[in-house]
Amino acid sequence: MLLATTSMAQTLERMQWFNEPENWEIKDGVLTMDATPHSDFWRISHYGFTVDDGPVLYTMRGGEFEVKVKISGDYVTRFDQAGLMIRIDKENYVKAGIEYVDGKYNLSAVVTHHTSDWSVIKLDKPVPFVWIKAVRRLDAIEVFYSFDDKEYTMMRNCWMQDNTPVMVGMMAACPDGEGFKAKFEHFQIKHLPDQRRLEWLEKHK
Repeated sequence: MLLATTSMAQTLERMQWFNEPENWEIKDGVLTMDATPHSDFWRISHYGFTVDDGPVLYTMRGGEFEVKVKISGDYVTRFDQAGLMIRIDKENYVKAGIEYVDGKYNLSAVVTHHTSDWSVIKLDKPVPFVWIKAVRRLDAIEVFYSFDDKEYTMMRNCWMQDNTPVMVGMMAACPDGEGFKAKFEHFQIKHLPDQRRLEWLEKHK
């Protein structure tokens, strides 16, 4: 267990910041950050503006993978959010996690390909944490949520250009407020063998 914890901490420490927040800490494999006030990720649709200034701690992945993380936060202001980010560039990304809207916790996913869309699942009551998992296979990303890291339910399936490196990591944003503290635990990425190559190998045994 100690070895696993050490490995996870070293992994987080080797990751990079996009829009590094003013305050953050990595300790015992756990990332805590203060979401930057008045920050967000969104492009054009519905609101008419584009913002790309929330903090993301990320690593790069070129192939297929599974990523998951346990997320919690001290959400206080409308649109406070924390989750996973999978990103090619400013016009192509997926963010998924918890978003606090009008006093309610929502499982939230934003998919951006030039313009952004937003889907939510409203929760009946606040939850202390949520697990978010994403699987990149071929030209798609499947996003799942869980409250126990055992039973996962799909919340989104979307297109993402295949054979293209992506940033994979943890994000938080605070569009309307003065910031809040977000915590990310048990972040892990598992490499998945390329699906097309597996199919080719099966045909050419």
